[in-house]
Amino acid sequence: MKNIMLVCSAGMSTSLLVTKMQKAAESRNIEADIFAVSASEVDNTMEKKSIDVLLLGPQVRYMKAKFETKLKSKNIPIDSINMQDYGLMNGEKVLEHALNLIDNK
Repeated sequence: MKNIMLVCSAGMSTSLLVTKMQKAAESRNIEADIFAVSASEVDNTMEKKSIDVLLLGPQVRYMKAKFETKLKSKNIPIDSINMQDYGLMNGEKVLEHALNLIDNK
């Protein structure tokens, strides 16, 4: 099971992308828990759930350094979602990016 957390400003704008990523995972027979939270919910969510990768929506990519500091000791990869993939809601490409980050940690 892969646990993929997407972070955006309000936790709602990424919900469509989450749905598309879930469909892409299902079509590839990949067990994944893909969910979105707001930036303010990250710490609380990480206390409750095991996370394999954290992807930042383009609107919160400026927070990457802050999250890198928090996640370094936990060995959780973090990156921003490609703006074009986000805009096109390309669940397949974003899922592939998340899986590559997990595999290369």
